[in-house]
This record gives sequence, C-alpha cells and structure tokens, in this order.
Amino acid sequence: MSGGHDYPHDEMLYKSWVQVIEWLKEYAAEKGVHFTRESDFPDFIYRMERPYEVPTTLMAVSLSDGRGEPFFLASVSPRHARLKHVAFRIPGGHVHHHAHWEDGKGLSLEGKFPVTREKLYQIADRARAALARA
Repeated sequence: MSGGHDYPHDEMLYKSWVQVIEWLKEYAAEKGVHFTRESDFPDFIYRMERPYEVPTTLMAVSLSDGRGEPFFLASVSPRHARLKHVAFRIPGGHVHHHAHWEDGKGLSLEGKFPVTREKLYQIADRARAALARA
C-alpha cells in the first residue's frame, strides 16, 4: 500500500459502483426513464498508468425524466482521491448521500445503511417525485 491507498478496499468500492450502475440501468428500463453516461474516469481519458484495473470507465451517471431533466445523479470518487465514496445527488436540491465501502458491511450510506437495490430505487423514486412537483 503506497500513497495512502488501500487497493483491496478501493477495488471493492469500484466493484460496488459497477453494481450501482447496473441497478440504475434496471431502474431506468423498469420506470421508463433515461440512464445517461455523464463522465468517464480521467485514467481512461488521459491513459494514465494504474496499478489495477477499474471495472468500468463510467465515473458519473444520471437518471432523467421524459423531458431530459436529470432527477438523480450518481458518481464515484476518482482513483487519486484519498477517501473514496459513491455519491448520490438530487439536482436542484440540497439532498446528497455518500456511501463508503466498509469491511463486513459492504457499500453503506453514511456508514449505517447498506446500499441495496431496494434502497437505491427508493431514493430514486423520491427524487423523481420531487422533480415532478417542481
């Protein structure tokens, strides 16, 4: 371990991120909304050397309604960040959640709640409903 990075821990966070992406794609398909690739990791854009492979090029994604208005954003920390996390944000609001990989718990929101497909759908449903009211 060098430079303050915990590679096995980081690798688990990025594998969890891939699962989050899959759940968001499934959500979009089930709910008839749009899944959008927002940005890729700089590693893949600039071809920087990396000690292990990140399992996806996607660094940020969003869900949008039929008008193309994003109502839910999800992103993961870049590889150079010291304390990596997955962030969930509601555009136009102050609501955001951070999830970290915790040994024995997996990906957890605020260190307390496991990130499950159901939990993610619940957050996205609330965000979608909030946009519909705006």
